[in-house]
Amino acid sequence: MLEVQNVERRFGGLIAVNDVSMKVAEGEIVALIGPNGAGKTTLFNVIAGVLPPNRGTVSYQGRSITGLGSARISHLGLARTFQIPQLFTSMTALETATIGALSRTRSISEAREIAAQVLEVVGLSDRQHDRCTTLTISGKKRLEIARALATRPKMILLDEVMAGLNLPEVHRLLDLIRKLREDGMTILLVEHNIEAVLNVADRIVVLDQGQKIADGPPREVLTEKRVVSAYLGDDYVLA
Repeated sequence: MLEVQNVERRFGGLIAVNDVSMKVAEGEIVALIGPNGAGKTTLFNVIAGVLPPNRGTVSYQGRSITGLGSARISHLGLARTFQIPQLFTSMTALETATIGALSRTRSISEAREIAAQVLEVVGLSDRQHDRCTTLTISGKKRLEIARALATRPKMILLDEVMAGLNLPEVHRLLDLIRKLREDGMTILLVEHNIEAVLNVADRIVVLDQGQKIADGPPREVLTEKRVVSAYLGDDYVLA
C-alpha cells in the first residue's frame, strides 16, 4: 500500500534521512523505531507531504505522492497524527473532529455526523461537547486520532501516540489500534514503547542516524546486535 524508495532528506549539510526504502502492505501494522534524532519524524513528514524529499520517491496505492503536499495526500486517503496534538483550544471535541470531516464533505451536518462517529470509535463520545483543554493527555491523543479518522483514510500514520500515557491508557490505545486494523485500516506508527510495539506490530523498521538498519518481525529485529547496540542498550533483555 505504501512504498518508500531511496528517500533522502537534507537540512543544509545534515542528512536526516539517508537512502531509506521500506514498504507497508495493506492491513499491516508497522512500527518505526530508533533513537532520538534517528530521522523517524522527518521520514513521517516526507511521507505525509509536509516535507519534500531531496531524493527518492514515495508511492501510495500504486501512485506517486512525492511532493504532492499534505492536503492532497490526505485527500487520497493517507492521514497522520502529530506527536504533540495539534488542537484548537477554543473548540470542543466535536468541533475539532468536524474540521477533519470537512475535508471530505461540504455539508456541515454530514461532517458533524462523521465526527460523532469517529469520537465514538476512539472512546470520546461522552466528551464531544467538552473543550479540548479539559481533556487528559490520553483524551487529547485520542482526539488527534479522531480528527485524522474523520478524513476517512485507508492508512494512518501515528506519531508517538503512546508518549506520556500510563500503563492502562497504553493498553486501551493498543486495543483501539487493533480495532482500527480489524476495521480495515493500515497503520504505520513511530513509537518508543517497546513493549507496546511487541504487542501490536506485525513488523518493525529501525532507523539509526537517518539510515535503515533493520526491517522484519518484532522479536527477530529486537535481538539483532546492531539494533541492540544502537537503540536498546547492551543490557536489554527481550522478555
